Amino acid sequence: MESITQISADFIENNTLFSELIEALRLGFLNKEIVVPMRHHHDFPNPQVSVDSTLLLMPAWNPSENAGVKIVTVNPENDQFKLPSIQGIYIYLDAVKGTMKAILEAKSLTVKRTAAASALASSFLSKQNSKSMLMIGTGALSINLIKAHASVRPIEVVYIWGRNFEKARDIASKLKNENFSIQAIKTIEEKISDVDIISCATLSRTPLVLGKYIHEGQHIDLVGAYKIDMREADDDIIKKASVFVDTFQGGLKESGDIVIPIENGVISKEDIKADLFDLTSSTKQGRENDKEITLFKSVGHALEDLVAATYYYNKHINE
Repeated sequence: MESITQISADFIENNTLFSELIEALRLGFLNKEIVVPMRHHHDFPNPQVSVDSTLLLMPAWNPSENAGVKIVTVNPENDQFKLPSIQGIYIYLDAVKGTMKAILEAKSLTVKRTAAASALASSFLSKQNSKSMLMIGTGALSINLIKAHASVRPIEVVYIWGRNFEKARDIASKLKNENFSIQAIKTIEEKISDVDIISCATLSRTPLVLGKYIHEGQHIDLVGAYKIDMREADDDIIKKASVFVDTFQGGLKESGDIVIPIENGVISKEDIKADLFDLTSSTKQGRENDKEITLFKSVGHALEDLVAATYYYNKHINE
């Protein structure tokens, strides 16, 4: 039996170059051979914390090359256990022989590929001269989203807000040596109207990004709120913005930021401009001018996991 490579969170953290990973994702979305079934999404009760947990199974395969499945749990109340909300593994397979090639730590894999997907979208949707950013949320994604966006746009200043101000200050401290300045803020409202890019990665059930504060030219990146009863942006933004999704397959089914406005007649499915397949293939256009408000909603896609797993596996075996 062939040995199974173990790829740890530390390896993923120390061997990510966002410019490379973003390019790998771009090529992945252009690859018509990769097959991605709809992911399994199962909520199950967690009486001890009185909030449901979620089990996600995300398979994908590139015939005769590689395959994989991510097994993830999302536990919104994990703060009380001093653990991240997302836990899981990725099983990476040889698609010819069916053998297991590697097991990757999935939380790190997920945050890296998610941030890279948002930055890939930003390369089509934010203004090319975007220099400022507001990060809403202080979870594992926040540092990665900031770094990923800064890899595709000339970001000079970042503001970060979280429900816990001390967490926001801690993240600002961790990023103090980057090529941009970063400052923790106590309210979203004090900076949301001043920045070029707004990225939001939270488990909020009520909107945090409100249309009354948004002005022309801004790009909004919605990454959290992974259930249909969760929202990070209000109807006002959805009406104002040109709306894009990572995939139509997931975005029209799993995202409250998209599903709820459609169900309420605020927008229709036809109002969604494009997904990452369309943007990377130039089938549809992204931002059309510097006054346009753009909004990208990400729910995650197993293609991103397979591409990222391949990226880290190749790096590991070539050490």
